[in-house]
Amino acid sequence: MRNIQFRAGHYYHLYNRGVNRQPIFFEQENWGYFIRRLRHYCIPDLIEIVAYCLMPNHYHILAYLKDDNLSTKIMQPFTVSYTKAVNRQQDRVGPVFQGTFQAKLVDKNEYLLHLSRYIHLNPVLAGITGNPKSWIFSSYQDYVGLRNGTLSKPDIVLSQFPARQAYAKFVRAYSETDRNLIEHLMLD
Repeated sequence: MRNIQFRAGHYYHLYNRGVNRQPIFFEQENWGYFIRRLRHYCIPDLIEIVAYCLMPNHYHILAYLKDDNLSTKIMQPFTVSYTKAVNRQQDRVGPVFQGTFQAKLVDKNEYLLHLSRYIHLNPVLAGITGNPKSWIFSSYQDYVGLRNGTLSKPDIVLSQFPARQAYAKFVRAYSETDRNLIEHLMLD
């Protein structure tokens, strides 16, 4: 049973990884399909995605809830639809994800900023790329003006910086101290 109560008007870090830490994306088209499914289920009246990053074996979503029923209205149907499609495509059975999605309440503005940075740096910290702007499966390009995506709504984060370049500088300035600040919000 989940020990977190979802409440409208709050920010949450939503994440999950592949069962047994295995990949959740099996072919190139899976990445785009995941985003399309996310867009389909994340109805603007229910949730606002602030930042996201898809990794080979897990995902991160920073979201603002507009409805209390995150699990039943959004995340459960989203993950079930993705799992069914991937299983059909890959001729496999069973779960893709390691149980139900995980969630952490983001209860301070400082955490919101640092978590967005951590999410965007995920491919860099994992050694997949040297620069977050080269990872197309995150909202970072939208944050720094390299892409005009419509899935993420970065205004709450970007409004706290004088310019997009200041956010990019904030991301580059990441340190282990920053990680320690938000460790309780990260993937277990």
